[in-house]
This record gives sequence, structure tokens and C-alpha cells, in this order.
Amino acid sequence: MSIETVNVLYTAHAKSEGGRNGTVLSGDGLVDVNLTVPKAMGGAGKPGATTPEDLFAAGYAACFGGAVEFMGVKSGLKPSSVLVEPAVGIGTTDTGVGLKVDLTVTVGGLSQADAEKIVALGHAFCPYSKAIKGNVEVGITVKTA
Repeated sequence: MSIETVNVLYTAHAKSEGGRNGTVLSGDGLVDVNLTVPKAMGGAGKPGATTPEDLFAAGYAACFGGAVEFMGVKSGLKPSSVLVEPAVGIGTTDTGVGLKVDLTVTVGGLSQADAEKIVALGHAFCPYSKAIKGNVEVGITVKTA
């Protein structure tokens, strides 16, 4: 499998200090959060702190929703709304640790078949989906509103 050449249109920057019990700051300063290891993973689960998985879920949700909307318009099936609710799990694997993602996508204004079509097209188009393809188990449930 070859890697596609990317004509970069935007580059995001961030800093993290202290790993999973530290901080993350985006280059523009808008994301400025404290991190914690959740209690379920043996950490402190500090109040007011988040996890890298929460940040990944938020980014993936926004990117995936945009991809579904874009592909809907491109295919002539413009949805009235797209709601993406990811569940990002982290756990052990045979070789260490890994992620598992379950996406629930609710599409408004389309039939179930058309909603499933644009979600599949969005999944194939989304840069986050492409980045984790073959490395992270992704389950997708499509609903209509």
C-alpha cells in the first residue's frame, strides 16, 4: 500500500507536557486542557481533566460529520442534519494497547438506505477514517431522524 502525497492546506500545532497526566495546548491557544489517566485504567481520574481518547473522539466526530455532509451534497443526497457520536475505547491487545471506535451517525432528512450510502461514502473520504484504517476496529451504526 502506498502513501498518498498530501497538498497541505492547513497545519495544526499543539504541545503536550507530562503525557497522560499532563497538559495539552493547541497552537492557537483555544484548546488548553489538563489530562488524566481515568480510574478505569488505574489512574487518578482527576476532576476537570480529560483524556487523549476524549480529544480523539471530538476530532473524529467533527471530521467524520463534515465528510458525510460533503459526500451527501456531492452525491445529490443533501442531509438536513448529521450527528456523529463516537465511543472511543482504549484497552489491551496481544501486542500492547489499542483503540476501538464505535460511531453512531444520525442522519436527518434522508431514507435509511440513502443515509447508509452517504455515511459509507463519508467513511471512505474522511481523513481520520483513512488514518486508522487497518489499525483500529471501527463499527458504524446509521440511524435516521
